[in-house]
Amino acid sequence: MRVSPLLDQAEATAFEAPELFLQSVPRALVHRAAVSEVLVTGLQRVSDDHFRVGVQWPRSHSYYGRVAGRWHDPMLLGESIRQALLIISHQAYGVPLGHKFLSSSLTYGIEPDGARLTERPAHILLDVRCGNIKRRGRTIAAVDLDVDCRRDGILIGSGGISAQCVPETSYRRLRGDRADNVPGLPMPDAVTPQLVGRTSVFDVVLGDTNIDRVWTLRYDRDHPVLFDHPVDHVPGMVLMEAARQASLAALDRPDGLIVSCDSAYAKYVEFDSACLVTATPRPATDGGPRSVSVSFNQGGATVATCEVRILAV
Repeated sequence: MRVSPLLDQAEATAFEAPELFLQSVPRALVHRAAVSEVLVTGLQRVSDDHFRVGVQWPRSHSYYGRVAGRWHDPMLLGESIRQALLIISHQAYGVPLGHKFLSSSLTYGIEPDGARLTERPAHILLDVRCGNIKRRGRTIAAVDLDVDCRRDGILIGSGGISAQCVPETSYRRLRGDRADNVPGLPMPDAVTPQLVGRTSVFDVVLGDTNIDRVWTLRYDRDHPVLFDHPVDHVPGMVLMEAARQASLAALDRPDGLIVSCDSAYAKYVEFDSACLVTATPRPATDGGPRSVSVSFNQGGATVATCEVRILAV
């Protein structure tokens, strides 16, 4: 992750771009059903494939809440990058609403001080450069986003996302008889919420297996944040949350701060069979953040992986 010193006043003013934080964008542009889940507040085009995206992180969120009473949940940066992909694709590149986005990777990293809570919501400016663009007529078929994250003119984090954009009809052909899937398996018993930094069973995405550092992926389609709108497979943000919870449990650090997550998605995680979540902590080094490798296995194959770094509190 790249971190810069404080910018001079002129540069800081340019990066703060107050006009990008006046109001939330229309929820359809970031594929959210609830207005309360919209983080993006504005989009500005700097050049052909260079953009600035305004994002506001609330001081309190119903799911991505305060960590240890002093930080914004860094998972908000992952969700911000995901929403930036969507608004840039729709507003700047003309991808029609209704197209599906197939992400192969999503990564983010943040400095702990950049996630600090203050007396007001955090105004985050995402400096986004788009690359590896594949065109489809007047719109695009694929794009990679390289993102720098600034707060008060300071570079506090970075990340990226790679995705394909496909029409609804093409997506339904790709998904076949799974295009209308909904969660249907019985939910396994949840691990104790306090082991994974949660206070309610409703927010736990790991099911108990009685096997050390192995869990069953657990989800509730009625969850207002993790399943904000109907989908036919497990969303990537649910997998990233499962990786976070698995890492906290594996390290026995329920109040730990997730300072980075590099996720890769090889296949869809389907609703019709169990998915095992396995956490493998890396050896401790210098007393800094601990690294944990998390894999998701379904139907005998690894369908996704996450490399997580946790700062112990």
